[in-house]
Amino acid sequence: MEERIGYRFRRAPLLEAALTHKSFASEQRIGRYNERLEFLGDSVLSAVVAHQLFESYPDEDEGRLSKRKALLVSRPSLARWAKELDLGKYLFLGAGEENSGGRLRPSILSNAVEALIGAIYLDGGYGEAAAFIRRWFCNQHAQAVETDYKSRLQEILQKRFKAPPVYDMLRATGPDHDKTFSVTVRLGRQVLGTGQGKSKKEAEQNAALDALEKLLKEAES
Repeated sequence: MEERIGYRFRRAPLLEAALTHKSFASEQRIGRYNERLEFLGDSVLSAVVAHQLFESYPDEDEGRLSKRKALLVSRPSLARWAKELDLGKYLFLGAGEENSGGRLRPSILSNAVEALIGAIYLDGGYGEAAAFIRRWFCNQHAQAVETDYKSRLQEILQKRFKAPPVYDMLRATGPDHDKTFSVTVRLGRQVLGTGQGKSKKEAEQNAALDALEKLLKEAES
């Protein structure tokens, strides 16, 4: 696992705890498992991603930055990261979780990523944890997930509903040299999101981002 993440622990028990699911701890009657580390790692992850977005997008307002951050630290995004690390292979799971496919379950994988970040933070400090997170942030796959919102939205809708989103132009305001376009994105008759931009393409991306954020909130509620 240390080779996969590019970090060597000084205190191996921290890594062991990060990889230990509560089901395993209960079966083995041990007191250490990864939920407390998950709590810590979630906060470190949020801080690092917020800082990185702040530096990477100096012209964006708080609302857009918040939406980008929500997608990057969402369960699906963290689960993909965990799969890239092959993290499920290294988890300590109870028999029930093992037999029911826990090594591939998005909730378990995303929580384990956060616990791993918390463990790195305790073992090596903020700098080491931030370096680990930034390597992922700059990964080409993570960048694609973060920036091409239209493709991501279409992927989700095709998987769930077997239908693509439809983008409708609402209006274009302002002089010809400085127009602002307003767009909605819908599935059938249901409006999923709205967006504005200085081009139709930008407005559609912002509408897709709005829709993704709403779908994410529904999934987590």
